[in-house]
Amino acid sequence: MNEVELVVLDDADAVAAAVADALAQAARGGGHIALTGGRTPELAYKEVAKLEPDWSKVELWWSDERCVPPGDDLSNYALAKRTLLDNLGSAPRHVHRIKGELGKERAADDYERELGETVFDLELLGVGPDGHVASLFPNAPTLQQQQRVLPAEPGLDPFVDRVTLSIPALKSARVIVFALAGAEKADAARRAFAEEPSLQAPASLVRATNGRTTAILDRAAAAKLSA
Repeated sequence: MNEVELVVLDDADAVAAAVADALAQAARGGGHIALTGGRTPELAYKEVAKLEPDWSKVELWWSDERCVPPGDDLSNYALAKRTLLDNLGSAPRHVHRIKGELGKERAADDYERELGETVFDLELLGVGPDGHVASLFPNAPTLQQQQRVLPAEPGLDPFVDRVTLSIPALKSARVIVFALAGAEKADAARRAFAEEPSLQAPASLVRATNGRTTAILDRAAAAKLSA
């Protein structure tokens, strides 16, 4: 399994700025970008809309979604729309939203057809405090499945059904960027990046098969990496 390049910065704002810079470079290059939810990505989306307002060469995807309407506060799409899409000068050439409102089975089937064999040029991911990635939770049966898009049960609050990319789909990206900030992520960061891969820490299983994997962390999240 490929190694992870670790980038440790001072604080959450610095992590968000670095992620925004990576997203801006990817937007300029064009291609396929996969987004995620979370507090640090939210900061990054606001920043990148100012750094690079032209996303006209990009097709936009998501690594997972909750089964809620697209305007719901729990929706990863809604987060990106509010912080990024609504603030761009030039919109992406296509936005591939996971239609969570269809229910997890139908939404997964729909997204699988749309995704096909698409390879992401940049895939942004977070890591949950339990080590989950996208909506792949510790020891869940989804970790063993090979199809690219999966219906998933919630492993943490909010307890709503999910749709998620699988481990093989996540690993197929050319560039994977993990973004973590805060002391509450320190244990998960250790298990994801400093210990042997394990089903108990799904993020530890995601490394770009034919590309580069980078984890950008603040000092608080990285505190236990060498422990």
